[in-house]
Amino acid sequence: MPLPRLGTLFSYDWDAMGFARQAHQWQFDHAGFDLFAFPSNARIIGFDLERFADQQARRARARGWLGVVSHHEQYGALAAALTAERLGLPGATPASIAAAQHKLHARKVLDAVAPEANVPFQELSVAYGDDIPEGLAYPRFVKPVKAAFSVLARRVDNRGELQAHTRFGRRELWVIRRLVEPFDRVARQRLPGVGTAHRLMLEDAVPLTTAQFNLDGWVYRGKVHALGVVDAIMYPDTAAFMRWEYPSRLGHDVQARALDIARRFLGAIGFHHGMFNLEFFYDTATDRLTVIECNPRLASQFSDLYMRVRGVDPHHYSLALAAGEDPLLTPGVAPTARVATSFVYRSFSATDSPPAPSAQQVAQFEAAYPQALHFAFPKQGHSLARDFKWLGSHRYGIVHLGAQDSAELRDHCLRASALLGWPAPYADQLHRANPKRWPLGAMIEVALDVARHPFPSLSSHSPGVHG
Repeated sequence: MPLPRLGTLFSYDWDAMGFARQAHQWQFDHAGFDLFAFPSNARIIGFDLERFADQQARRARARGWLGVVSHHEQYGALAAALTAERLGLPGATPASIAAAQHKLHARKVLDAVAPEANVPFQELSVAYGDDIPEGLAYPRFVKPVKAAFSVLARRVDNRGELQAHTRFGRRELWVIRRLVEPFDRVARQRLPGVGTAHRLMLEDAVPLTTAQFNLDGWVYRGKVHALGVVDAIMYPDTAAFMRWEYPSRLGHDVQARALDIARRFLGAIGFHHGMFNLEFFYDTATDRLTVIECNPRLASQFSDLYMRVRGVDPHHYSLALAAGEDPLLTPGVAPTARVATSFVYRSFSATDSPPAPSAQQVAQFEAAYPQALHFAFPKQGHSLARDFKWLGSHRYGIVHLGAQDSAELRDHCLRASALLGWPAPYADQLHRANPKRWPLGAMIEVALDVARHPFPSLSSHSPGVHG
């Protein structure tokens, strides 16, 4: 008897791995293109989400899809919603996806339903390159109304920085506009009066020392459920991610408040079915929780952490939801750790980027840590220069490890990093390896940045990590 069939859209990197874990239960029809790989990304020219959804709906009818799913931020989540709507399949409404992804509109909704968790914000009503108005207060956080590249999201400390940030070359503008236009066309139709997404917005900047977290969860039959909270640890004096740690050190009362805010926001935008990820700050001194953004999709990078510690697979949950099934009925797997971390290796200067590990180093690493995940991202030339221009840093590797406690996890990381020839992503180890201070005010990357980039090298993916 053939396996049931699902459509997976724009499913690369972490999602490709996550869905592959369930290949024994489902047949998958893939569609979409990789924004970070040529010539695949050439399809951005003339791309239209409604037309794409029409194509997938025809394919779904011919092949008998039971559902359609995507956790891709730029196009996939909205494409899946449009396709499911055409087919009458389970899924979030396109309007609710657009409402969450249109950051200015989302701030207005949050202001209405959870003002205590919002930050002051405003539209930056000038075109790229135009003169920035006088009289704005600084520091501010500037970001796109609809995210394109991480380069567009950063802290600015004065008018000159903001002016420089809004100036782009002709080629950059061409790319940015084509990235945003497919979303903008749908959003203007589904959210009347929302205004164009081809613009930037300003928010009051949160101090770099404020702790950041991610609440993951899902909505089934209109009921909001929490999956867990993952802690974000930043590189010193920056807002660039250094580690993602699970389980969270955040108090259960604050986690419950975050869930309540997510429940109010998701209800207000009509998001009644699917996975979600709420990014937020929590200031221990003031006991204040503020929302960064709420993503109407799974934060795919964290699936491995939840599997290691809790024995649940969020990607499996998302497939169940796509088929209209209760995620709580999905079978679990045996946990392998009590704590787990996604270690992000990056440099802030082209002169201190370690080389990719040799084959011998990788072999030694895999022998020592057969359950680890290891990814290397070697770059050079224009590609490396673009990282520093757009992101303020170069992410050259990722390692996932689990352990029985934080001390053991740190020991594992120190040894694993030494085997790979990389400085361990702990502040004291980094300063020992490179004593110069990390740059204050480095460009801020959007949440879950790692999930938005390709994997040039998958060096270790052991069945021991439920892969």
